[in-house]
Amino acid sequence: MPKLRLVFMGTPDFAVPSLRALVEAGHEVACVYSQPPRPAGRGQQVQKSPVHRFAEEHGIPVRTPKSLRNAEAQAEFADLKADAAVVAAYGLILPQPVLDAPRLGCLNVHGSLLPRWRGAAPIQRSLLAGDAETGITIMQMDIGLDTGAMLLKDQVPITAETTASTLHDALADMGARLIVEAMDGLAEGRLTAVPQPDDGVTYAAKLTREDGRLDWSREAAYVERQVRALTPWPGCWFDIKGERIKVLKAEPAPEAKGATPGTLLDDRLTIACTDGAVRLTLVQRPGKAPVEGSAFLRGFALPVGTVFENAACSAGN
Repeated sequence: MPKLRLVFMGTPDFAVPSLRALVEAGHEVACVYSQPPRPAGRGQQVQKSPVHRFAEEHGIPVRTPKSLRNAEAQAEFADLKADAAVVAAYGLILPQPVLDAPRLGCLNVHGSLLPRWRGAAPIQRSLLAGDAETGITIMQMDIGLDTGAMLLKDQVPITAETTASTLHDALADMGARLIVEAMDGLAEGRLTAVPQPDDGVTYAAKLTREDGRLDWSREAAYVERQVRALTPWPGCWFDIKGERIKVLKAEPAPEAKGATPGTLLDDRLTIACTDGAVRLTLVQRPGKAPVEGSAFLRGFALPVGTVFENAACSAGN
């Protein structure tokens, strides 16, 4: 099997399995590009990205430019004389001179079944939307936002138990398998890129902390999906008595006919939504350990019938 000279461009945990798989497949990774080290964690200590750390552990040179738009950075990239570049959750826009530099172009490991969920947060958006499946697309990059022609695809079902964390890990492993297949196919000249269809395009907008606000005036199924989709980042939450409460786990609950959305229905932290109810099974007060919903209510002494006002009323403020 012909081996290729590659540049790998990635930053978070999601990209590490792909880099590892390419190294283990025997391809020459001439250089890794990753986001610059940044403060992280409670102590806000400057930390290298997961991809950066993996590369250093395996003796691969690492570059961390803040931009690739200047001529010097583009010339340095071209001087690597790569057969191909592999991009997985890198975080920087690749200008045309970078896209054109490798002999076989730049390939992206994208966490959706394109053209659905182009953009920054495809894993979370597929869960929020209630999609039945998602997957990985290996794409030949062009100057557009995830608009390039497709080389390989595979899918994974989304079930009622799927969370952002489990889906992230499944797609990261799938991406690693597919990118090795794509490299082999390119090296042997047996892969043909297929243009994305015009129908079915959706955009996975970048997530913000506000996306995690629980709005009880939504459908119960959506609120439950919200918790599965947005934990651990950006996290789901509601406000009560001046505190912001994190919601780590939730489950559907029996319908509460006639109850005002946001009403506390029982001593297990079941809250009415617009068409049913959702039970918050694991929550966390600021600076405290996570607890079950019933334990939270004992500490807060909230009577049944309390209306959680971080719903239709505060969402419109």
